Amino acid sequence: MEAFATYSEADCDGIVGLGGGSSLDLAKAVRVLTGHQPPLEQYAAINGGVGKIHGQIAPMIAIPTTSGTGSEVGRAAVINMESGRKLGILSPYNLPSIALCDPELTYGLPAGLTAATGMDAMSHCLETFMAPSFNPPADAIALHGLDAGLGAIERAVTDGSDRDARRDMMVCALEGAMAFQKGLGAVHALTHPLGAIHELNLHHGTLNAVLTPAVLRFNRGSIGSKWDVLEARMGMAPDAFIAQLNERIGMPSGLSAMGVTPDMMEKVAGEALLDHCHATNPRIATRDEYLAIMKDSA
Repeated sequence: MEAFATYSEADCDGIVGLGGGSSLDLAKAVRVLTGHQPPLEQYAAINGGVGKIHGQIAPMIAIPTTSGTGSEVGRAAVINMESGRKLGILSPYNLPSIALCDPELTYGLPAGLTAATGMDAMSHCLETFMAPSFNPPADAIALHGLDAGLGAIERAVTDGSDRDARRDMMVCALEGAMAFQKGLGAVHALTHPLGAIHELNLHHGTLNAVLTPAVLRFNRGSIGSKWDVLEARMGMAPDAFIAQLNERIGMPSGLSAMGVTPDMMEKVAGEALLDHCHATNPRIATRDEYLAIMKDSA
């Protein structure tokens, strides 16, 4: 709201979002407000906001400096609302007017953030591929992005100036977000409310990394031959591969190590049922199953 006030006071006519996913999503939210009355929360997807958003809004240029969310090519802005809920504002009008994707802008990203944002991008590719709707182009893009990420993430974490690795991680992020218009799943249904826990302020990509192995196990019986496709790419069971990759690139050992308590898990399990990603998981989880996934990830 402060950014929108600045936009209005300066009589601006356009927006540049520069930074990671949070910065780009903030810019998108300001952009929505350039043509719509607050409060912002009424435009969240779960509040029926998709149909309320129109195209009479300011133009926007998106310039990512991380390789994670792919927000520069996505239709969502995920925002921590004043109510304390972390909600997605979704609309095709949210797509930036121009996306400038230059891997050189990620060269200075520290190893920890390279790992966390990289796992965010890879989780998008994985969840899109597993999502049940029939969308062969999205599946193909997701798998190409996943292949790029699998071959590059450890190199990018080890040597942040590796040009090819940085390029391929940006491809992974871009393609993951292009593809996830098909839908995400249980990982994101959980990480959105987990990320809204004010006293912890947890990083989204790190949460995705920690939760992905348990969600892969949860989905296995519902994705058929897709499990075999992933296993062939990774050389072992996908859940085991991601768990080992997390350890190699320095992700936390589990939710407990990140400060998530059993009481917090109880609350998040109910909130996950209301998230816009809940309905597009290949296996629809109950509250108790979401709780079990978090305990499996603890």
